[in-house]
Amino acid sequence: MDRVGNIKNKVVDHQTAVRRINAWRLKGYKVVFTNGCFDILHLGHVSYLSQASSLGNKMILAVNTDDSVRRLGKGEDRPLNDEVSRALVLAGLGFVDLVVLFNEDTPLEIIDIFNPDILVKGGDYNADQTNKQALDYIVGSDLVRKRGGKVVTIPLVDGFSTTSILDKLKKT
Repeated sequence: MDRVGNIKNKVVDHQTAVRRINAWRLKGYKVVFTNGCFDILHLGHVSYLSQASSLGNKMILAVNTDDSVRRLGKGEDRPLNDEVSRALVLAGLGFVDLVVLFNEDTPLEIIDIFNPDILVKGGDYNADQTNKQALDYIVGSDLVRKRGGKVVTIPLVDGFSTTSILDKLKKT
């Protein structure tokens, strides 16, 4: 199979993801889950995803659909890259095992379905947060903990965000 075919095999629907997760669990693998828009892949994303993947054996990445990104209010021109392009680029990272798209406003539904062992978010979130109304609340953290899983935050790389990159481009 060619390399593009291998990447496409990592981008799956939710039912296929559940089958793969169940097979991984039978082998005793720890499943790591994170999510985001990942509009322009940059050093901050790669560093974050690499560290997240090192927390377990298999890494699942849930990517917001184009409609979901627009509802998040990231900006009129966002996303810059369509959902399929973003998913395929992320699937090209060796430490990402599965990529799924989600159209909901939050990933709570797929966190419930996938039942990860470890839920990861960036350092702009608070892993100890319990107030669901707080801006830094990690969606699904209570569910993961209740099932015996862990919630981990990873520090962000200063100066690297899609918004800051777009701001620099507008100034040039």
